Amino acid sequence: MPIPSPSSPSRRRLLQAGAALSLAAPVGRLLAAPAAEGTRLLVVFLRGAYDCCNFLVPTGSDFYYQSRPSIAVPRPGQAGGALALDADWGLHPTLAGSVLPLFQRGQAAFIPFAGTDDLTRSHFETQDGIELGQALTGRRDYGSGFLNRLAQVLGGGPLQEVTPIAFTDQLPLSLRGTVRVGNIGMGNPGGQGLGARQVEDIAGMYAKSPLQSAVSEGFALQAELRRSIQAEMDQASRNAISAKGFELVARRMARLMRERFDLGFVDVGGWDTHVNQGGSTGYLANRLEELGRGVSGFAEELGEDAWRETVVVVISEFGRTFRENGNKGTDHGHGTVYWVLGGGLAASAGGHIVGTQQALTAQTLFQNRDWPVLNEYRSVLGGLFQRMYGLSPQQVARVFPGVAARDLKLV
Repeated sequence: MPIPSPSSPSRRRLLQAGAALSLAAPVGRLLAAPAAEGTRLLVVFLRGAYDCCNFLVPTGSDFYYQSRPSIAVPRPGQAGGALALDADWGLHPTLAGSVLPLFQRGQAAFIPFAGTDDLTRSHFETQDGIELGQALTGRRDYGSGFLNRLAQVLGGGPLQEVTPIAFTDQLPLSLRGTVRVGNIGMGNPGGQGLGARQVEDIAGMYAKSPLQSAVSEGFALQAELRRSIQAEMDQASRNAISAKGFELVARRMARLMRERFDLGFVDVGGWDTHVNQGGSTGYLANRLEELGRGVSGFAEELGEDAWRETVVVVISEFGRTFRENGNKGTDHGHGTVYWVLGGGLAASAGGHIVGTQQALTAQTLFQNRDWPVLNEYRSVLGGLFQRMYGLSPQQVARVFPGVAARDLKLV
């Protein structure tokens, strides 16, 4: 078969179709399951900027209830009220059976006023900036994401070597870099993927090239993962498992991370709630309930031993306006709330609200509209990675250049 020229439309279409293969993936290592013990990390990115103010509800703030006459979550003890965490904060009531038990067992911590110094309030600009983990000033290197740099650090010495995976259709920016990473979309992971003709065409493009072996192994990896997940899906149908939506996806991810991967990334969309967001019930409530069930299901599916060695970090590009808008929704904001979950959180963090905090008043809002950022995400994640993996300050600086780790004693 003639190989299309680098600039031909047919070649571009083939490259786009095969993007999910992550041709640089070290498939031989990916196919070999890691040891059951060892630290695992999963980053969950909520794309669209979820409304943290109705997730971690400032129930002690009269200003919150004045600012959200239509969408505020009522105080604890009232109908549809928040689940009290302490005198100042409550959890959205849809999380009573999922995230709240994790918090009560010391397996969840929340970091309010978290985020980036990016002030664009642009979804794509800020998402890219967070995933790259680079300084806001200067030229961005779109081939170097912070999770890939973490994998580089962990694989470059006596520290444990990680086996990363992206549970996404295309390799996210956070995992792009010199460490080879596989990816598989979880929307329909048991599907056929590329057709036989596409596989043949792409393989032909790289025949007798330095990437020929990587391409072949990339197809082998995706085929094996799809067979594995399809078998689980078939079993689930026979046993009538009630999981649905993100919970089902999260349980599949847990099985894969328990058996072979120890550094993962997944993104969950649908959080841009400009209109009819809802309060205790409604659109956002449904999304939070699904997310909570997914996180809880992930922990359950991993099993107690693996969960003890696992950390899940839930992040979003920014928060939303403190006040509701004229459409009973919220607009793009600044600070947000990060989640850190795991079976081995430190007693001082698990079951607590951690990091720098302040009262939410008209005077303390950022630009009189948003949660301020008091816990810069790179320093917080750098401190977490330092504790999880025993990194030196120099190694943290390789993951997040120019940033000093901030130790919140999360693990």
